[in-house]
Amino acid sequence: MTLRKCKVLYFLLMAVTGFFLSARAQQLGTESVYDQHEVWNPVFYTYNGNEYRSATGAPGPKYWQNRADYVIHATLDTVNHTITGDVLISYRNNSPDALPFLWLQLDQNIYRKDSRGEATSPVTGGRFANKSFTQGYVLKKVEIIRDGKVEKADYLVNDTRMQIRLKTPVKPQGGSLQIRIEYSFEVPQYGTDRMGRLLTQNGWIYEIAQWYPRMEVYDDVLGWNTIPYLGAGEFYLEYGDFDYYITAPANMIVVGSGELQNPTQVLTPTEIARLNKARNSDETVMIHDSTDVTNPNFRPMKGNLTWHFKMFNARDVSWAASKAFMWDAARINLPDGKHALAQSVYPVESAGRDAWSRSTEFVKGCIELYSQEWYPYTYPVATNVAGIVNGMEYPGIVFCSYRARGRGLWGVTNHEFGHNWFPMIVGSNERKFPWMDEGFNTFINDVDTKVFNHGEFYRKADAEREAQYMFGENAEPIMTIPDVIQANYLGVAAYSKPAMGLHILRKYILGPDRFDYAFRTYIRRWAFKHPTPWDFFHTMENAGGEDLSWFFREWFFTTWKLDQAVKGVKYVDDDTTKGALITIENLQKMALPVVMAIQLTDGSTDTVQLPAEIWQRGGEWTFKYDCNRRIASIVIDPEHDFPDINPDNNVWRMKEEKPVPPGVSATDIIQKYIQALGGADKLNAVQDLSITSVASFGDEDVTFINRYKKPNDYLMEITAPSLQQPAVYIVVKGDSVRVQQMGNEMSLTPDRKKIFQREAVMFPVLSYLKNDYQKTLSPQMEYLDSTWVYVVTINTPDGQEIKNYYSANSGLLLKSVTTTQGPMGSVSTEQITTDYRPVNGILFPFTIVSNSMGQDIKMQVKEIKVNSGLTDADFK
Repeated sequence: MTLRKCKVLYFLLMAVTGFFLSARAQQLGTESVYDQHEVWNPVFYTYNGNEYRSATGAPGPKYWQNRADYVIHATLDTVNHTITGDVLISYRNNSPDALPFLWLQLDQNIYRKDSRGEATSPVTGGRFANKSFTQGYVLKKVEIIRDGKVEKADYLVNDTRMQIRLKTPVKPQGGSLQIRIEYSFEVPQYGTDRMGRLLTQNGWIYEIAQWYPRMEVYDDVLGWNTIPYLGAGEFYLEYGDFDYYITAPANMIVVGSGELQNPTQVLTPTEIARLNKARNSDETVMIHDSTDVTNPNFRPMKGNLTWHFKMFNARDVSWAASKAFMWDAARINLPDGKHALAQSVYPVESAGRDAWSRSTEFVKGCIELYSQEWYPYTYPVATNVAGIVNGMEYPGIVFCSYRARGRGLWGVTNHEFGHNWFPMIVGSNERKFPWMDEGFNTFINDVDTKVFNHGEFYRKADAEREAQYMFGENAEPIMTIPDVIQANYLGVAAYSKPAMGLHILRKYILGPDRFDYAFRTYIRRWAFKHPTPWDFFHTMENAGGEDLSWFFREWFFTTWKLDQAVKGVKYVDDDTTKGALITIENLQKMALPVVMAIQLTDGSTDTVQLPAEIWQRGGEWTFKYDCNRRIASIVIDPEHDFPDINPDNNVWRMKEEKPVPPGVSATDIIQKYIQALGGADKLNAVQDLSITSVASFGDEDVTFINRYKKPNDYLMEITAPSLQQPAVYIVVKGDSVRVQQMGNEMSLTPDRKKIFQREAVMFPVLSYLKNDYQKTLSPQMEYLDSTWVYVVTINTPDGQEIKNYYSANSGLLLKSVTTTQGPMGSVSTEQITTDYRPVNGILFPFTIVSNSMGQDIKMQVKEIKVNSGLTDADFK
């Protein structure tokens, strides 16, 4: 599943509309709440290993898992959008238990109006809410075949599950039977972002998943795993072989998990020749181009065709079909001289060198990198499908948004194919532990992106900035099932926080060599098996050679925060030539290593790293640093790799003061700023203003449009390529305020309306000179990014506090921190403004970095229009 909607959209909605709490709203104190006894509590592991799962983290000598092989025939009816099928499941019970009943998954039943998933969906909708309803699975026949005898099954359907009650239990340690089910279902247009159909100019695109009854997992941990399918929780499936047949109209291209078995029956000689060329080409080869799509003679076959695919040792299969597909492919080069095929299918609307025409390059690139770094890709084909699904993974095939482009397309392709390692190869239980697939995958995505095409799409994460949303007051532990994690935090608990933890573990606790060896050991041990979190923890400890129970406890089971601080510096015997005694503190509950950049007064710098074990001695630690001159500064975590929730105390500087010159007032500084912009006359002459900016969120570029018109009209619209409607839409017209989030109208309190009405002012600085605005100039100047600044605090009549930092040289505003008292407490936003450029004689900042919930939103202004003649029609 893609992270984009789980995380990026959340930032857009929360950051822009002001529902976040800043670091200062968390009421952080200077007194430590740290207790080393909690972190290093010796009792952590719940079992000591057994014959099924070793204490080393490896499968035990008697480890077992059951197996399910499938033969499936399905027919796609494009008139009624239905699938009719029959599945023969050969089930083998390798457990030591006799099985008197069996459980199967019927995931299509989530689309019923009376489903449990629908009942638990919020009325405002969401990614996993139904937009329309079907009958789910219509079961025509359910039979048991044993020893060649066929009998009608005794079964019960409960929501998305089916129980088959057997007259004779399936024998342990090798007993088997077959289940035959005939069924049909309607393909929903929007299948909770897992499957569905998209109408393009050249026909429907069908993305088909969860399309046959599938066996539940019976394991040595819980027995039958029967958590219902509610939407957010993904899948836990047995491994087996798949032999399946898809019958569809002859003018359609069908792609699926595994390898096509009958190309001569379903492809033209031209397509076969092009496909063979692609199998031997490192460059993308077009198999079915835009002219072929619209040429009815290119595929002259009539009626229906049946496409036959096989997939071995997989946990699932999916497929897609459309007459609108363009199709291209290239060779994947795997270790030991092996090869596979990368291919992409997409509509004409998605083609382009900045879009899906690069998809196969992306598929080939990420799979080759993952295969070299972690474990060889195990399937013969890797297919990327453009359609209505924003991002979803299945063995050997993934569904990505047809709207994705550039860095966004790389991000979603890289992420979804990363899932072929977690959980397709390493078969963890996604219904209970989403971090074991989403988190691990997000981690390897970052490693991959840094390498792909010399880092074309790589942007280093800023853990310090991310700390505020990741460890906010409403944060939830990673070790939470996905359906319990609130939608706003799924992207944190399942994706970004586990990935950040693995980065810290790799870089600062184990080191790359030990981590990579242990992580590869985990993958190799549990390839095509079912690991638990404890198997992962044990493997990383044993193969990495480190007691990590303290780290796993705090990072995965708690919402503890990190707050490291420099308390002070003294010199041995007050003699700078004898070295310094540096005291650091751990003020919050989490313990991690400490990394410090130390700069001396001669300009030389040094990096010091201390292990987390220093905090076994308590929340304060003093160490000696050898130096022969004064220390100019100490910065904890200079690379921002740690999620410190209070970075203000991470920096210690030798005192360097510069008082404000005599006679300079706050009013003088504000007037100088107005003059630097162009003067009050020019600012007052602006009747309307339009600003278009672009910001990058994760792997997607988002567009911000701001419009102003006197006396007090304002509009903000935020759009993203992957969204079918504006994420945020705000209109202020006088006393009227209207706010929509993803098309849903928000109810606003009077205080909330005031916040948005403030935004309707084009140049707020013109109001600062009024008598009812209190202005205070700090007596000391501050040093901000190598520039001395004046610090002016403005208190507005409605209770806002604005602290502005003005350059002493240019007079321009460089930084602003706005604090508002609201129903949730003190809410602050920080904004950095740089790259001032003239437009119609007025200077505007073209780079604006806003920090909300610790998340930087860096906006690059693309266009500014002054007095362009905006009308009331532009504010609807």
